[in-house]
Amino acid sequence: MRGDITQALVDTDVWTDEMLNHSGIPVIDVPFVTIGSGIGSFVTYDTLRIYGVPAQSMAVLGPQDIPWASYEYLTRCSQIPRTERLRSDSASEPDNMWGFPSYAVREAFADKSIKPLWNVFAEPIFANYYTPRAGQAFVGMEREFHRIGYAGSLHKGHVRMVRKRHGGGYFTILTPPDGTAPTKRIAFRSNYVHVGIGYPGLKLLPDLQEYREKYRDPTRVVNAYEPHEHVYQALQRKPGTVLIRGSGIVASRVLQRLIDDRDKYKLNTQILHLFRTYIAKAHGPNVFSRRKGSDGWAYQGFNYPKSVWGGQLKAKVRALQGEERAAAYKAMGGTNTPIRYNWQEQLRRGRKQGWYQVMAGSARDLRPAPQGGVISTIVPDPGAPLPYSPPTQPFESTADYIIDCTGLEADVREHRLLADLLDHVGAGRNPVGRMDVDTTFELIGTRSGTGRIYASGSATLGGPFPGVDTFLGLQIAAQEIADDLAALGFVNRLGPLRSTHQWWLWMKNKRI
Repeated sequence: MRGDITQALVDTDVWTDEMLNHSGIPVIDVPFVTIGSGIGSFVTYDTLRIYGVPAQSMAVLGPQDIPWASYEYLTRCSQIPRTERLRSDSASEPDNMWGFPSYAVREAFADKSIKPLWNVFAEPIFANYYTPRAGQAFVGMEREFHRIGYAGSLHKGHVRMVRKRHGGGYFTILTPPDGTAPTKRIAFRSNYVHVGIGYPGLKLLPDLQEYREKYRDPTRVVNAYEPHEHVYQALQRKPGTVLIRGSGIVASRVLQRLIDDRDKYKLNTQILHLFRTYIAKAHGPNVFSRRKGSDGWAYQGFNYPKSVWGGQLKAKVRALQGEERAAAYKAMGGTNTPIRYNWQEQLRRGRKQGWYQVMAGSARDLRPAPQGGVISTIVPDPGAPLPYSPPTQPFESTADYIIDCTGLEADVREHRLLADLLDHVGAGRNPVGRMDVDTTFELIGTRSGTGRIYASGSATLGGPFPGVDTFLGLQIAAQEIADDLAALGFVNRLGPLRSTHQWWLWMKNKRI
């Protein structure tokens, strides 16, 4: 078929212009391409616009009409609607690279209240860390989305393939939605490419995946990141038992939703909670890096200690290589959740009244229960510091529903584009198995003449900058990329005068 990828193109690592002409795939020339059309693409595009790159010099390729669509879908599924608060600090604003006025300042003005300002002033000693409402972040991004003309650079579709171009630069192949283009594929010829695709997909633990495939039952065993409102609705109609697996921020949000419904509708919902690792007290490698913990949870305000975004840990990790860097990630990583007084009170009440019960260990051999629900064989951890003597032998546990809160898929090969970059473009893996980038977020091994491929977001976790999968991490990556492009002569550096002028335009909401 004319205008489609041939097997010869798939097998060839470096393409010539003649190869594309022969295939009939139309070619669009644009200096900079960003792939993903999510928040990573949005922040990078926004930063480059502020640095001075014209909108017509960039193309955004991806399936989303608005950059926060996928993120809002995931937060809504994991029980963080627009009215609830994210796990992000006051100055981490995807719509505002300067971080001022911060979310707390903006909320204080909107609500005519000094409470958000006091929260920031008193954190973390006299108050929990301030975090913005999800809706506040989405509204801010929508405002900036229109101000910078993002939609005019968007080309909808899926990108599965990038190839080096003979002579330098790259071809990025877009598959547009059916019926929207005269050919099946469109090639974008550029000197610079940015990859910001987010997580490859949902992750189910092997036993949960096996149950769903064997019994064709996607309603009793669900992932917290997929739609599962039917679970809460069913519990409102009929008393039931839910087994929660996981101990991160999503598990705490799901628990809060279950208990909020229990209180609001006077339900008799019973909650079982399986911890793989039960934390009973503060823990860590030394006294200076101990993480608070109790009742099974490891507590931390944000995904990583705050110094990874601009302090000692950022400088330390930046200088590490190989196994030393992997060890540093292991020491400061791990599943954790912020301290939130409201749901801690809920869980204390549940433990006291007996409708919230905890277990420690792992589950296996999931199967349907004769009267409905799912039976799990629990293999206990006899050494877990539970508040009661844990069993030493495997036992069966039955629940009407299982909600898996163990996270998103992390294997970069699960995404076709990332696998293609590994197989055909020269990209490699870093010490923790993700995409290997340097301090400028260039994908190591992918250079093509004067061309560069950059990557940011969760796919680069394990690189020289730890906090990549956060709002602030995406902003820092975008600025590193923009500074590198400035050094290459693609754009002027952002000096103090231009930065001040651009901030004023942002404050006035003037289009650029």
